[in-house]
Amino acid sequence: MSQIIQCISPVDGSVYVERPALSPAAAEAAVARAVAAQREWERQPLQQRIDRVLAGVRRLGEMNAQITEELAWQMGRPVRYGGEFAGVEERARYMAGIAGEALAPIEIENSASFIRRIERRPLGIVLVVAPWNYPFLTAINTIVPALLAGNAVVLKHASQTLLAGDRLAEAFHGAGVPPAVFQHLVLDHPTTAALIARKSFGFVNFTGSVAGGRAMEAAAAGTFTAVGTELGGKDPGYVMDDANLDAAVDTLIDGAMFNAGQCCCGIERIYVCERHYDAFVHKAVAIVEQYRLGNPLEQETTLGPMANVRFAEQVRSQTAEALSAGARALVDPGLFPNDGGAYLMPQILVDVTHDMRIMREESFGPVVGIMKVSDDEEAIALMNDSDFGLTASLWTSDAERAQRIARRLQTGTVYMNRCDYLDPALCWTGCKDTGRGGSLSLIAYHNLTRPMSFHFKKL
Repeated sequence: MSQIIQCISPVDGSVYVERPALSPAAAEAAVARAVAAQREWERQPLQQRIDRVLAGVRRLGEMNAQITEELAWQMGRPVRYGGEFAGVEERARYMAGIAGEALAPIEIENSASFIRRIERRPLGIVLVVAPWNYPFLTAINTIVPALLAGNAVVLKHASQTLLAGDRLAEAFHGAGVPPAVFQHLVLDHPTTAALIARKSFGFVNFTGSVAGGRAMEAAAAGTFTAVGTELGGKDPGYVMDDANLDAAVDTLIDGAMFNAGQCCCGIERIYVCERHYDAFVHKAVAIVEQYRLGNPLEQETTLGPMANVRFAEQVRSQTAEALSAGARALVDPGLFPNDGGAYLMPQILVDVTHDMRIMREESFGPVVGIMKVSDDEEAIALMNDSDFGLTASLWTSDAERAQRIARRLQTGTVYMNRCDYLDPALCWTGCKDTGRGGSLSLIAYHNLTRPMSFHFKKL
């Protein structure tokens, strides 16, 4: 009997959607269909692939009201924020706009004696293992350039957001992307690992936990299948003495708390210079005290439940340990009567140190620790004192100072005076336990294709 994959809604603990996982034989048959369909898809003119993919994105936009409510039920994001379509459209249109340049041959010579050039060839079948926290945005980062480059795509979505995979398939199929070229498959972990181990895919893209990333690499071991990963994060913000204080507080606290803190590049630790420390903390607490924790289907709610009770309990555990070790919590629990189960009140901690898990391990919830620092050197050392490296946010009016600091940081992206944003023109990447590889930008097309050299001598 097939395993049943369930989404337990964080709203009320009910089973919101469930699907039977494909059997190994059915999964292998789906991959075989993708292999056959990919050959024809690759032969289509690039502009035709672009037109169909962008039409699929438009169809997704037409479903946005439905999708927004489904996201609230599946992973708890309040409906007031309107879903993810704006970001999906921005990224898809940018990647379509650069596809011609990114995939164009590199002409070395075309003379009476030789033809020499490098072409980009699709990898074949791309497996996208997508997470629940931004189920459309994270998936689209790879789906769109993979399809435009001539690959077929198999999407395995997180159990928490099964309907996101269904909606993506519905949109793309309705726009003329062949069903076998883009497939959303409900797979359990053993079947996924077995497919990877059988060399079913030319590329595997995984966004999720460090443990999950290790499992993907273990499954691919010895197959020479390329694996791109975006795993955990513990992203820091640093507020310098010449920063715009109000902008820094507003942006960093939003970056820490939005989506109940369940953001890949959310702010999880903040370092503030002595000059601004007291004012920063005071303003931060005032912002958080205005949040409304509650049912994400209500327009007044600004903070919904975490996606699963166990995620909330993990944050509670980290917070309790920090408090027992000397940290202080500044947000009054009495302001958040709905706290309990998956519903987790936001919290700001001070008197924290790097001996505490709350400042070292990924929290992925609505809590942030704030530390006072004396200078740039101390801030740099603390920002680098992490097993992760996804983003860092620097707050200063001096771009040269920010660049000097940025080049010393062990991270994938450095922001100045903003945070928690993906620019599709820039490579989205990380280092250390955050993983390796890169999506978006020209780099995405390099990772989703292989170079093929032509050296023709004319006789």
